[in-house]
Amino acid sequence: MNRRQWLASTSLVLPALGLAQGAAPAYPLRPIRIIVPFPAGGTSDVLARMLGQKLSEAWGQPIVIENRPGSSGNLGADVVAKAAPDGYTLALMDVGTLAIGPALYKLPFNVTEDFAPVAMVAYSPHLLVTSPQVPANNLAELIAWVKSRKGAVNFAAAAGMGSAPHLAGVMFAERAGLQWGYVPYKGGAQAITDLGGGQVDLTFNGMVATYPHVKSGKIKLIAVSSARRYGALADTATVAETFPGFVTGSWQGPPAPPRRHTAPDHREVARRTDADHGPARYPRAAGRAGGRSQRHDASPVR
Repeated sequence: MNRRQWLASTSLVLPALGLAQGAAPAYPLRPIRIIVPFPAGGTSDVLARMLGQKLSEAWGQPIVIENRPGSSGNLGADVVAKAAPDGYTLALMDVGTLAIGPALYKLPFNVTEDFAPVAMVAYSPHLLVTSPQVPANNLAELIAWVKSRKGAVNFAAAAGMGSAPHLAGVMFAERAGLQWGYVPYKGGAQAITDLGGGQVDLTFNGMVATYPHVKSGKIKLIAVSSARRYGALADTATVAETFPGFVTGSWQGPPAPPRRHTAPDHREVARRTDADHGPARYPRAAGRAGGRSQRHDASPVR
């Protein structure tokens, strides 16, 4: 079974587990931990804390957020893969960990066998942002400036080499005919801090974690990587307006080790991120709530 089939099969696997829960003890009976395979302050961390609060309210149990950064998210993913399959360890992972990493690296876990998908939480497009010191305010000016530097430009590979932000930078450089160096980070939060301080020049990073720093004036927004102009950023051009078909971003969801007896109800996770429960908070964080039917959850990796 490939990754696409694994995600697409969610609607078959989880309902079957849900039916089996009738004979199992009530769930949850104790605190649940959500592993975030990136440092605090990044997109996955922000979304995990939002979701954790909602699920704690719904289930009446504490939700503990545990950051396990390293190796482009693969260290934290390995912790989840080796956790007891009892439904009390979840993870907030993105497309980099679930789809890109397995295609690039030999990993100590198998995405299609060691994780059971629960629900898609949110989609967050990347923002192309620069240090305040970069003398560019739009895509054309940025491209011209990078070319004038003849390779003396540093791109922050937020979440590490092989992550979705890193590959967004690679794809953009290729489409625009640019050259720059890549500086790897364990997560987007530190990359944005260094970007604001001028230690690096530009990056793509998830909108949820990046937009507040744009609003505060700490960094400059150049473009958004969604297919069309995006929500509150309707005045900001998309990269696709210059390079048709350029669409990147992060899709987050909480997989868990395959369960045998107890399991989180994927319908509750989806309900807590749907149009009635999640949206009041997700738009303010500049992400789009998930809560979609699991039959459609394969679309981000197609």
